[in-house]
Amino acid sequence: MATIKDIAKHAGVSVTTVSRALNGYSDVNEKTREKIKAVARELQYSPNLLARSLVMKKTKTIGLLVSGMRIEGSKDNFTYEVLCGINDCAGERGYDLILFSTNSEQQQQKTYNQLCQERKVDGVILQGIKTDDPYLKEVVESDIPCVLVDIPIESESVGYVTTNNKQGAKMAVDHLIELGHRQIGMINGHEQAFVSKQRLQGYQEALDQAKIGYQEQYVVNGSFLESEGEVQAEKLLHAHPEITAVFCASDLMALGAMKAARRMGKRIPEDLSVAGFDNIMLASYSSPTLTTIAQDRYQIGFESAILLIDMLEGKEGTHKKVLKTSLVKRESTSKTKNI
Repeated sequence: MATIKDIAKHAGVSVTTVSRALNGYSDVNEKTREKIKAVARELQYSPNLLARSLVMKKTKTIGLLVSGMRIEGSKDNFTYEVLCGINDCAGERGYDLILFSTNSEQQQQKTYNQLCQERKVDGVILQGIKTDDPYLKEVVESDIPCVLVDIPIESESVGYVTTNNKQGAKMAVDHLIELGHRQIGMINGHEQAFVSKQRLQGYQEALDQAKIGYQEQYVVNGSFLESEGEVQAEKLLHAHPEITAVFCASDLMALGAMKAARRMGKRIPEDLSVAGFDNIMLASYSSPTLTTIAQDRYQIGFESAILLIDMLEGKEGTHKKVLKTSLVKRESTSKTKNI
C-alpha cells in the first residue's frame, strides 16, 4: 500500500509538502498540489483517516441532526431531499456525512455537545428543530460550528439557510386574490416553527395590500400534517361557509383540506380553491393537481453544507442564505364564482 513517503519520492517534494497538499492547506502552490494529487491517484494512495484525524484534530465529518424524525414525514420527503443536497456537497468537498436524530426524551439524557462529540463530527446541520427546543440555546452557545435549516440565527459559529417563506406565501395569496377571492382562509403549521410565522406574515401582507381585512378566525393550525389539515379544514369551512379559497402552509395540509372539502360536497376548484406550499411530488399527482409554492429542498441541503464547510475551513463571508420560491399554477385554483 502506498504511503505519503512514496508520493513524496515520486513527486520530488518533501513528505511535509505532500501532507499539507492532501490536507487542503492553502500555503501549497496549486500546481504542486495538483501534481501531488495526480501521483497519489496513480499510486492508488488511500489516506489513513483515523491517523489524519488524530494529527489534525479534525475528522472531516459533518452531521445532519434531525429533530423529531417520524414516519409521517415520509410523504413530503423533506428530510430526504435536504439530506441528498448535503451529501452531494459534502462528497464534492471531501467530507463524510452521518445522520443522527434526537427527540425530547433523548435530549434529557445527552447534551448537544455530548451528542456531537460521541459522533466525532466537526460541525452539524440541524433540521426540524423548533424555536422553543431546549437544544437551540445549547447550539447558539456551543463553539461547534453549525448551520440551522429554517431558523434565522447567525453568529461567528452559527449560520442558517432558509427559503423566502414570507414572499412565497404572499405570492400564493396574491394569486388567489387575482382570481377574485376575498374570503381566504389559511391553514398554518404550528407556532413553534419560524416558517409558520413567516408564511402568516406573507398571508397578512397580501390581504393588507389588497385592502382585504385580516380575520383571525380564518386562520387555524394544522401542525404540517395531512390528517390535522383535514380536521382543521372541515372545522374552518363549517364555521365559515363564506370562505371560497384556502392557503395552506404545506402541501400535505392542502391535500388534507381537499379531502375534507370533497367530503363536505364542495368541488375543487369550482366551490373552493386550494393552494399549498412546498411543491412535493404528490402535488402533481393529486386530483385535481395542486397549485403550490415551490421551494428547493435539495438546494437547501446543498447550501447548508457549503456554509458549514466554509465555516470549518475558515473562509470569510456571510453565514446565511435565503433561497427564492416560485408559484406553480395547477388545477386546484380558479376564478371565484362571485366575479
